[in-house]
Amino acid sequence: MNFNDHDIRDEQVISRDENAVVLEFVIPATSDFFDGHFPQYKLLPAVAQFEVITRFSRKYFGTQRYVPNIKRIKFSAPIKPGTKIHLELTFKKEKGTVTFNMADANVEGKVYSSGSFAVLVEE
Repeated sequence: MNFNDHDIRDEQVISRDENAVVLEFVIPATSDFFDGHFPQYKLLPAVAQFEVITRFSRKYFGTQRYVPNIKRIKFSAPIKPGTKIHLELTFKKEKGTVTFNMADANVEGKVYSSGSFAVLVEE
Protein backbone atom coordinates (compact mmCIF):
# COMPACT_ATOMS: atom_id res chain seq x y z
CA MET A 1 0.00 0.00 0.00
CA ASN A 2 1.43 3.34 -1.03
CA PHE A 3 1.47 6.17 1.48
CA ASN A 4 0.35 9.59 0.24
CA ASP A 5 1.87 12.36 2.35
CA HIS A 6 0.01 15.04 0.32
CA ASP A 7 3.31 16.97 0.00
CA ILE A 8 3.35 17.62 3.76
CA ARG A 9 6.88 16.67 4.73
CA ASP A 10 9.60 17.49 7.20
CA GLU A 11 7.47 18.56 10.14
CA GLN A 12 9.51 20.24 12.83
CA VAL A 13 9.07 18.88 16.35
CA ILE A 14 8.89 21.89 18.69
CA SER A 15 8.40 19.79 21.82
CA ARG A 16 7.57 16.20 22.59
CA ASP A 17 7.00 13.85 25.48
CA GLU A 18 5.18 10.56 25.93
CA ASN A 19 1.70 12.14 25.83
CA ALA A 20 2.11 15.39 23.89
CA VAL A 21 3.73 16.72 20.76
CA VAL A 22 3.91 20.19 19.23
CA LEU A 23 4.72 20.34 15.53
CA GLU A 24 5.15 22.97 12.86
CA PHE A 25 4.85 22.27 9.16
CA VAL A 26 3.69 23.83 5.89
CA ILE A 27 0.85 22.63 3.71
CA PRO A 28 2.20 23.66 0.30
CA ALA A 29 0.16 24.77 -2.69
CA THR A 30 1.35 21.58 -4.44
CA SER A 31 -0.61 19.41 -2.00
CA ASP A 32 -3.35 17.43 -3.72
CA PHE A 33 -5.62 18.44 -0.84
CA PHE A 34 -6.18 21.69 -2.74
CA ASP A 35 -7.08 20.03 -6.06
CA GLY A 36 -10.57 21.03 -7.13
CA HIS A 37 -11.45 22.66 -3.83
CA PHE A 38 -12.46 26.19 -4.83
CA PRO A 39 -10.08 26.52 -7.82
CA GLN A 40 -10.09 30.36 -7.73
CA TYR A 41 -9.67 30.53 -3.94
CA LYS A 42 -7.94 27.40 -2.71
CA LEU A 43 -8.73 26.27 0.84
CA LEU A 44 -7.77 23.21 2.82
CA PRO A 45 -10.92 21.11 3.33
CA ALA A 46 -11.90 20.26 6.90
CA VAL A 47 -11.58 16.54 6.16
CA ALA A 48 -7.98 17.16 5.05
CA GLN A 49 -7.20 18.94 8.32
CA PHE A 50 -8.52 15.92 10.21
CA GLU A 51 -6.50 13.54 8.00
CA VAL A 52 -3.31 15.40 8.91
CA ILE A 53 -4.20 15.37 12.60
CA THR A 54 -4.92 11.61 12.68
CA ARG A 55 -1.77 10.89 10.66
CA PHE A 56 0.42 12.70 13.18
CA SER A 57 -1.47 11.06 16.06
CA ARG A 58 -0.56 7.70 14.58
CA LYS A 59 3.05 8.68 13.96
CA TYR A 60 3.72 10.08 17.44
CA PHE A 61 1.34 8.09 19.69
CA GLY A 62 0.83 4.81 17.81
CA THR A 63 -2.92 5.29 17.43
CA GLN A 64 -4.95 3.78 14.61
CA ARG A 65 -6.13 5.95 11.74
CA TYR A 66 -9.65 4.63 12.37
CA VAL A 67 -11.49 7.10 14.63
CA PRO A 68 -14.40 5.44 16.45
CA ASN A 69 -15.83 8.69 17.81
CA ILE A 70 -15.29 12.42 17.42
CA LYS A 71 -16.01 13.99 20.81
CA ARG A 72 -15.93 17.59 19.58
CA ILE A 73 -14.47 19.43 16.64
CA LYS A 74 -14.55 23.04 15.60
CA PHE A 75 -13.25 24.56 12.39
CA SER A 76 -12.65 28.27 13.02
CA ALA A 77 -10.84 29.69 10.00
CA PRO A 78 -9.88 28.69 6.45
CA ILE A 79 -6.35 27.48 5.70
CA LYS A 80 -4.74 28.72 2.49
CA PRO A 81 -1.89 27.04 0.60
CA GLY A 82 1.57 27.73 2.02
CA THR A 83 0.34 28.37 5.56
CA LYS A 84 2.76 27.40 8.32
CA ILE A 85 0.79 25.33 10.82
CA HIS A 86 1.39 24.98 14.57
CA LEU A 87 -0.23 21.73 15.73
CA GLU A 88 -0.53 20.65 19.37
CA LEU A 89 -1.60 17.06 20.07
CA THR A 90 -2.21 15.58 23.52
CA PHE A 91 -2.78 11.87 24.01
CA LYS A 92 -4.82 10.87 27.05
CA LYS A 93 -4.14 7.15 27.03
CA GLU A 94 -6.30 6.39 30.08
CA LYS A 95 -9.30 8.01 28.37
CA GLY A 96 -8.44 6.81 24.88
CA THR A 97 -8.59 10.31 23.42
CA VAL A 98 -6.46 12.80 21.55
CA THR A 99 -7.07 16.53 21.81
CA PHE A 100 -5.73 18.91 19.20
CA ASN A 101 -5.29 22.57 18.40
CA MET A 102 -4.29 23.56 14.87
CA ALA A 103 -3.22 27.20 14.64
CA ASP A 104 -1.20 29.59 12.51
CA ALA A 105 2.50 29.44 13.40
CA ASN A 106 2.99 33.07 12.31
CA VAL A 107 -0.19 34.76 13.59
CA GLU A 108 -0.65 34.55 17.34
CA GLY A 109 -4.14 33.56 18.42
CA LYS A 110 -5.32 32.47 14.95
CA VAL A 111 -6.81 29.00 15.45
CA TYR A 112 -7.89 26.93 12.46
CA SER A 113 -9.39 23.95 14.25
CA SER A 114 -9.57 22.29 17.64
CA GLY A 115 -11.25 19.35 19.28
CA SER A 116 -10.88 15.84 20.61
CA PHE A 117 -11.55 12.37 19.31
CA ALA A 118 -11.48 8.79 20.54
CA VAL A 119 -8.58 6.60 19.42
CA LEU A 120 -7.54 2.99 19.42
CA VAL A 121 -3.89 2.10 19.97
CA GLU A 122 -2.31 -0.03 17.23
CA GLU A 123 -1.36 -3.50 18.35
